[in-house]
Amino acid sequence: MNKKQRLELTWIGKDIRPKLEPRILLEDPERSYHAAHQVSENDIFDNRLIFGDNLLALKALESEFAGKVKCVFIDPPYNTGSAFEHYDDGIEHSIWLGLMRDRLEIIRRLLSEDGSLWITIDDNEAHYLKVMCDEVFGRRNFIANVVWQNRYSRSNDASLSLSHNSILVYAQNPEKWKKVRNRLSRTEEQAGQYKNPDNDPNGAWRAIPWDAPNLRPNLSYPIKTPTGKIYFPPQGRHWSRTEDQWLEIVESGLAYFGKSGDGAPSFKQYLKEASDIVPNTWWNHEQTGHTDEAKKEMHVLFGKEKAFETPKPERLLHRILHIATNINDLVLDSFAGSGTTGAVAQKMGRRWIMIELGEHCHTHIIPRLKKVIDGEDKGGISQAVNWKGGGGFRYYRLAPSLLEKDKWDNWVINKTYNAAMLAEALCKIEGFTYAPSDTLYWQHGYSTESDFIYVTTQNLSHEQLSKLADEVGQERTLLVLCTAFRGQTDIFPNLTVKKIPKQILSRCEWGHDDYSLKIENLPKAPPKVGQLTLFDVDTYDKSSC
Repeated sequence: MNKKQRLELTWIGKDIRPKLEPRILLEDPERSYHAAHQVSENDIFDNRLIFGDNLLALKALESEFAGKVKCVFIDPPYNTGSAFEHYDDGIEHSIWLGLMRDRLEIIRRLLSEDGSLWITIDDNEAHYLKVMCDEVFGRRNFIANVVWQNRYSRSNDASLSLSHNSILVYAQNPEKWKKVRNRLSRTEEQAGQYKNPDNDPNGAWRAIPWDAPNLRPNLSYPIKTPTGKIYFPPQGRHWSRTEDQWLEIVESGLAYFGKSGDGAPSFKQYLKEASDIVPNTWWNHEQTGHTDEAKKEMHVLFGKEKAFETPKPERLLHRILHIATNINDLVLDSFAGSGTTGAVAQKMGRRWIMIELGEHCHTHIIPRLKKVIDGEDKGGISQAVNWKGGGGFRYYRLAPSLLEKDKWDNWVINKTYNAAMLAEALCKIEGFTYAPSDTLYWQHGYSTESDFIYVTTQNLSHEQLSKLADEVGQERTLLVLCTAFRGQTDIFPNLTVKKIPKQILSRCEWGHDDYSLKIENLPKAPPKVGQLTLFDVDTYDKSSC
């Protein structure tokens, strides 16, 4: 096959990319919630629950949180064709891929250098999603496909009874992530492998073989047992370390040759000195929970009549967040569902952001988080982490679109926007950090230490612009966004004056409030004929194969 061939996942409408409006977020204090008193010094209060379309919400977070999120966990609709109460999960395959791609591209920009993404998915889309994630994140940034045993019962009606979901794991930088990711504590079963048959005063131990795979000549040397028997590495293997290191093992009394004293060389590893274990990719339900367990957690919180259809167990999120994060790290879930990610993150001392569009944001997530914060949630991982309550969250909703059409079908500034909202929105659109000055009326935000932005709905005269240029001075520059201005502006080298909304009309899709995973909310594909294919074969060279 030609080395220049480029393999990628293609689908109808792949080239369609929404021009997202970077909305501002508006807090609703009546729906925000905090503990009545501080429970511990580590309480976290500034978590965020965002109600709104998750693609627009991700875009809204980008300017503030790019490169700051340590772990993203998402449990997107699986596109199974089934009807769920809280999700329309039967989307055409190509549409599902496009909408997931748009979200993943922003998620990648939000991840920190040592951050990771965890996606739960089933076989309906897992393999297509893997290829698409390779394209978005880079194939080398794929860490593993974790197999989670989400079911323990069998379906006798199935050809093969499905017992698992996949969890695709990607890292922004695999090398950096490996250095910071956490290992797992040993289970009782794993610790039970350590015994103390010789009443060693150092406690329980187990024998670790001295040989290892992959033959290396410099690590092949004779080892003599106490009975005089000579050992060399088995065929195709070598000793795990140098001869000097083995002699140190012997001198320290850690060498072990079996009960008879003439067995293959090994060494004692004490339980008290054994490091935590590297996570593997098989997660059984005994350790990480299953779907039935998750539903029972919902029953305790809400009763059977309000149980969420597809929750994830808290033990699953506990393991993911334990591996991927540390205390006070930031966790994001843009498909919040029943709020398991935020509940577990709160109990583990992580900061979190959750996004949810469905009404269950109010019927499930907020009541659940209130119980967690008040210490009334005794289920899930509460006992395992000794959760007593504390902290809080702030509730936000997406602001309406900045522009709307008037009765003459002209785009105008949305009448619900006040001066502060307008300034913040335009800062986001223009790439400035919103930071209004208490002393300088014309400083609404900045892009550098000397470059600022000023937003006003005034019709600025030549005299006003001249005065403004004098106040800004020659060491600073100012972008002025106003509804109109009079006179020449190019005579003020430190000012750039633009009219709104004309300045931003072509930037975004205005008035588009819903990019959710529903067919009726999607832009139509361009008029072209094609089929869903796995690979792009335009550059395929048959003669090279």
